[in-house]
Order: sequence, then C-alpha cells, then structure tokens
Amino acid sequence: MLNIVLVEPEIPNNTGNIGRLCVGTESRLHLIHPFGFQITDKNLKRSGLDYWVHLDWKEYQNVDEWVAQIPDLSRVFLMSSHAKQSYLENEFQDGDWLVFGKESVGLSQEMLQRFPNHLKIPISPLVRSYNLANACAFVIGEARRQILK
Repeated sequence: MLNIVLVEPEIPNNTGNIGRLCVGTESRLHLIHPFGFQITDKNLKRSGLDYWVHLDWKEYQNVDEWVAQIPDLSRVFLMSSHAKQSYLENEFQDGDWLVFGKESVGLSQEMLQRFPNHLKIPISPLVRSYNLANACAFVIGEARRQILK
C-alpha cells in the first residue's frame, strides 16, 4: 500500500479526486491540516463520488503529528518542482510515503528541509505546474507499476 500525503490541501475537488484515486489504487490518504475546506464539503463529496466511504484515510492536526507515526523516514518522498531527480528515476517500494504540497505554493521550505528525498515531475517550461490530482496520478501510477511488476 502506498501512503499519499496532502499537506494543507486547499481545493476540495482535488482532494475528492485524489481520494477516489486512492480507493482505486488501494492507497491510504493522509491529510495534514489546515485545509481550505471542510471534509463535509459538497465539492469534496461530489469529486470523490460514492467512493469516499471506502477510502482508507487519516487526518493530522500538523506535520509533527504525521511524522511521529512514520516507521521509516527514509521512505518519505516529497514532490517539488525544485527537485533535481525525476520521480521516474526513483525506485519505489510498498509502503512508501508520497508527499504533495498545497495547490497554491507547494511544500514549504521548512518541510523541504526536513526530508532529504525530493522528486520532480518533468514538465514543459510552458507550464508552471500540474493540477494536484493529476500530479498524484502520475506518481502513484509509476510507483504501482514498479511495485506490481
């Protein structure tokens, strides 16, 4: 099982879509406060459709609470446009933690300094960033491809 971590997600539709993706890929979703919405938000439920009830998810009040329960910090991978290594060059394992920042600014410098493993998603210079749900889909798809082969 992969662990998908959203740090301070802002857009309910993205979180709902990622929740549905996690159900479909048998991944666990970890949400770190503060959120830009309520878990009861109708947009979250609409994007997650009727899959939300099947979602294996946990929420944390802050990053420290989340970090305290990670068994192996070396298996935490932060997605950042500033990373040198592509996620396509990484060797993923079952149980890895894939961490994505909030839609407007990504991960904080404090968060990036806390963990050494940073990965990027290759992108054309014509585009600043991918939609968060799409970024998750890229990385989860590659990780599962490697794990299931």
